[in-house]
Amino acid sequence: MAVAEARRACHERRARPEVLETPEPAPPVPLFRERVEGVWKEAHFDRYKPSTRKGVRTRIQDRLLPAFGNEPLDRIAPAEVRKWFHAWSRTAPGGANKGLELLRQIMNFAIARGYIENNPTRDIRPNRRPKLTRFLSREEIARLHRALDAEAGKGRRQQADIIGLLLLTGCRRGEILGLRWSEVRDDMLALADSKTGPRRVPLNAQARRILDRQSRAGSPFVFPSPRDPSRPRGGMLSLWYRVRREAGIEDVRLHDLRHTHASHAVMNGVPIPVVSRMLGHSNVRMTLRYADLGDQEIEEAAEKVGQAIAAMMGLP
Repeated sequence: MAVAEARRACHERRARPEVLETPEPAPPVPLFRERVEGVWKEAHFDRYKPSTRKGVRTRIQDRLLPAFGNEPLDRIAPAEVRKWFHAWSRTAPGGANKGLELLRQIMNFAIARGYIENNPTRDIRPNRRPKLTRFLSREEIARLHRALDAEAGKGRRQQADIIGLLLLTGCRRGEILGLRWSEVRDDMLALADSKTGPRRVPLNAQARRILDRQSRAGSPFVFPSPRDPSRPRGGMLSLWYRVRREAGIEDVRLHDLRHTHASHAVMNGVPIPVVSRMLGHSNVRMTLRYADLGDQEIEEAAEKVGQAIAAMMGLP
């Protein structure tokens, strides 16, 4: 009897149709915007230095989100990224490189979180940067000054003063654009947060004149935004493209004004370690690109460089 019941149960199991469980649908892949403004921001962006955040935020808001913000992470294709990168590279190859590096990091983060399997930036190579540093000659500096002076007379004084200050101090663009009045001393800039941390920048007489003519009313920033004085001026200096064309130096980048300051410092006899400190380099090796331009020692380096550049501009 027990055997018969076992056989009957076996036949019943064979006759009973199997019930297959329906797998749960996979969660939708998040949009690029959602990850950048969510978990990636918490994991990476919030840990950056304030000065680093400014540049990253600009690249995200101005370049990455308009191009990829509303796309699911797994729909961003290599061909699309390549087209975006090449379009940016035509006007700003260095900026495009930084944007590509940032996008690559974000997509690697998405791979680590399991949203995608392959990075669409993987086979895109950054733009090659010139090995030699470009700096302005005496004649080019004079032409640039005349172009800046002419544009200032047309109501573009603020941008002209920013460009002039970059040349006279050797500061980075972000250091001048974000400069606060609380960082301006009689004879120096006491930068609270530069690329290499807090540092002091000596002010020559010509740089002080530019600062003295800026209004101290209504904004904590030396060069406030024309639209919102509570914020610094934005990173785009459209005047630069106009004046470099007028001065016949269209191959010169804004950052080359910093190289120009350093190069003329060395040519005027400022020792390499002094130039390194003036520029805020983290080590002297970064300054050695200017070493073959001069090797004489002088005193009061920053003041002398300012006088030399001012003489080229025809300033008193």
